[in-house]
Amino acid sequence: MASCPLSIRDLCLDLSGQRILRNVSFAIGAGERVCLLGASGSGKSLTAGAIVGLLAPDARCTGRIEVAGCDVTGLRVPQRPREARVALVSQDSASALNPLVSIGVQLAEPLRRHAGLSKPEARQAALDLLRAVDLPATDAFLRTSPAEISGGQRQRVCIAVALACRTPLVVADEPTTALDLVTQGKVLGVLRERTGGEAGPALLLVTHDLSAASMTCERVLVLAEGRIVEDGPIEAILARPAHPFTRELVACFEADRLPDAA
Repeated sequence: MASCPLSIRDLCLDLSGQRILRNVSFAIGAGERVCLLGASGSGKSLTAGAIVGLLAPDARCTGRIEVAGCDVTGLRVPQRPREARVALVSQDSASALNPLVSIGVQLAEPLRRHAGLSKPEARQAALDLLRAVDLPATDAFLRTSPAEISGGQRQRVCIAVALACRTPLVVADEPTTALDLVTQGKVLGVLRERTGGEAGPALLLVTHDLSAASMTCERVLVLAEGRIVEDGPIEAILARPAHPFTRELVACFEADRLPDAA
């Protein structure tokens, strides 16, 4: 893995003539699990889009985005060198996966393309990935289409596909939005277990949910009105939130953890 999978300096982003991001700067080191936390409209998903290379045609970026040491500012996915591409786990697993192609084929393609595996090797690696994300590691499941499985299973397949790409960074953009609470916990658990550390890719979890952040990440970046207003270990942010928006988030998080009154 690269020593610094992601470095952003003074990123500004305009969309349809409106300034959305203002001088956003942060870095994610190898093996880090970091949350980008913000309310709807704060610009967090646009930040994710700029990192991944999936922005609307009328979006304009200034500043600098480096992935694995390569400057990718304003470059869309096909223009980026392979080592500077980022795997994405999006909130809409139904559209992220091809409904007409089996899960096995969608897992094997990045394994063969990025790892140079033979067809039998890719099949075995796909089964290993299914097992890793707590899905049935069987030939029958490989033959299944995305339409035949639940939303939670589809999202775990998306995580497996992201891991199969073997990128230095995985961006998970609101990956649990459409899932029930139990399934949310399973998906976040898989993300935590399969990213970070010495062997796994770094993780950027994009969410509005402080509970999801606390379950998955060790560090949090708070985005408000297009700026990073806090950056630190999640325990410190929970204990001593400095910005008014962060204090409001922490108050809601603490209230949700209180037992219901008898």
